[in-house]
Amino acid sequence: MGRMTTRPSGVPTASVLCWTIWLLLAAGCGTPVSVERLDDVAAHRQLTANALTESELSTSARNVLRRWALSERYDSDPEGAIAALHAIVAQRGGGDDEVITLAEMAFLYAEKSQKRPYFIAAIVYSYAFLFPERGWEPPSPYDPRLRLAADLYGLGIIHGFASADGANVELKSGVYKLPFGQLSLDVDPSGFERYNRRIVALAPEQNIEVHGLANRYRHAGIGAPLAATTEPVVAERGMQVAPGMKLPITAVLRFDAPRRQLGQEELRAKVNLYNTFDTATTTIAEQRVALEADETTTLAYVLASPEIWERELKAFFSGVFSESTPTQLASIDAYRPGRIPVVFVHGTASSTGRWGDMINDLLDDPRIRERFQFWFFTYDTGNPVLYSAALLREALRDAVRKLDPAGADPALREMVVIGHSQGGLLAKAMVVDTGDRVWNAIAFKPLDEMSLSGEQRDLFRRTVYIKPMPNVRRVVFIATPHRGSYLTEYPITGLLTRFLTLPMRIVRASAELATRNAGDFKVDPRNLGSGSLFGMTPNNPVLRVMAATPIAPGVHANSIIAVAGNGSIEDSDDGVVTYESSHLDGVDSEYIVRSGHSTQSNPYTIAEVRRILLLHARDVCARIPCGNSMARSGAPVAMDTR
Repeated sequence: MGRMTTRPSGVPTASVLCWTIWLLLAAGCGTPVSVERLDDVAAHRQLTANALTESELSTSARNVLRRWALSERYDSDPEGAIAALHAIVAQRGGGDDEVITLAEMAFLYAEKSQKRPYFIAAIVYSYAFLFPERGWEPPSPYDPRLRLAADLYGLGIIHGFASADGANVELKSGVYKLPFGQLSLDVDPSGFERYNRRIVALAPEQNIEVHGLANRYRHAGIGAPLAATTEPVVAERGMQVAPGMKLPITAVLRFDAPRRQLGQEELRAKVNLYNTFDTATTTIAEQRVALEADETTTLAYVLASPEIWERELKAFFSGVFSESTPTQLASIDAYRPGRIPVVFVHGTASSTGRWGDMINDLLDDPRIRERFQFWFFTYDTGNPVLYSAALLREALRDAVRKLDPAGADPALREMVVIGHSQGGLLAKAMVVDTGDRVWNAIAFKPLDEMSLSGEQRDLFRRTVYIKPMPNVRRVVFIATPHRGSYLTEYPITGLLTRFLTLPMRIVRASAELATRNAGDFKVDPRNLGSGSLFGMTPNNPVLRVMAATPIAPGVHANSIIAVAGNGSIEDSDDGVVTYESSHLDGVDSEYIVRSGHSTQSNPYTIAEVRRILLLHARDVCARIPCGNSMARSGAPVAMDTR
């Protein structure tokens, strides 16, 4: 029997042959390196995954850790790995890749551990990557990590300086701990005050989801967008910032020579706050940089208040509801000299909240935002129409007198009033001269011959004898019942009228007319005090006179008329008002939108309002300094904030 031949190593030749065959077969089945084709979405997701999208480090960050043999250490000891990579950067052993990796590592670890110093460290690293001083190359504009760094920077501010409950961001001067030292933060208190408003709280916007607004506008840039709650420094009178209103503020932490500071144990930074209604960019490292802004979320914070929506029916049924509110004429921000006021007047059983989508869309247009300021008139919509119009006239007159007693701001004499539904009737009462036509339509005798007290006579004179407001240069009517609404003829209208509570001055005036002057009226004098529903009935003589009274010379007027469905325009309505009622001869333009009565959120309606405002701005700003141009001109403007 022969012996098996063996190799010098002692391994049988047959075994070697079997292993060789197995390895060859295995090599034919696959290779250590392979490729796989993905669809575009999956490939993009894989390429862009990072600490914010997947709660894992990005591929580029993992590459850096492997470069410095820190991968295993990061998985078992994140703090140690961060400290080791920081030491490399501090000793100038690393570049942009290492700095942005540190930002990602610090933020991801901060989220998992909730250790505040690492959130603040993410701010420092991100800023150092985005804005290195001379001697270091800035990142390529095509580097996708630019956006990651900006997001880590903004979120770092929000979490690094969050209040205990996370509801606010507290930016205060002081010394803050860092993983590698400490940060001395300088916050200038004057940055919290401007235009007679003081910031008292800053709410984060980065992680807020907005519901109920058609569009969300967020502008990419640098900084943390915040919603600021403010209060007046000196008590306001006349036109005020609306109670509960918030301002869009962007917070920016600035570091001088940030890359060099990474090699120090004590870092220094300062905070700047920007109102993005005024400022869209800032200068960092000798370059103009856009500010991160989110005005939509700021607006949503305000509109989320139940009080706005609760007042709709309360203000309809209670004619004295507005008397308990701080102001009936309010703005979304402090008065800006040189910006043309646009006064929005809501309709029946409505509120300022119904303008939300329009305001949101208009403010996103810098041409609008830089030239106009938005004011809102709230009123008890169950009150007689001309009474509410008189209150609007008085509010506008009072605002101009207090804001600009010296008459130095010509923009205040170029107002635009935009009214929806009943609000359009109030708007028209700002720009007509009725003389004694309204009174003659309801009475046989002149007002001075009526048996009335001096107080009641004065009330009728202010309400019925209408003169155009000299400061209003344009009115926009939206779904306005100039000749009444057919709904007011339904039996339920009379029932609703019984539940209205009117101001005592109107009740007393109506009673005096009915008891002492009953035979002197062409209509039942009790109806004159029955509220807005009677005032919008098609057969109302006052309404007919107002519809027939022309717009005052020199005033522009535009109509936006809603009609539902696809039928003939002339025979259509919007569910509340017919086309015939909304149509006015002699206006500059008439725009038809296929919509129901509540058309303020319709994109075509908003686009038409934008067109009208831009047209108005082009005309006004060709004649007077307005918008930012007035601020640059240094024109003195006296402001009475008593």
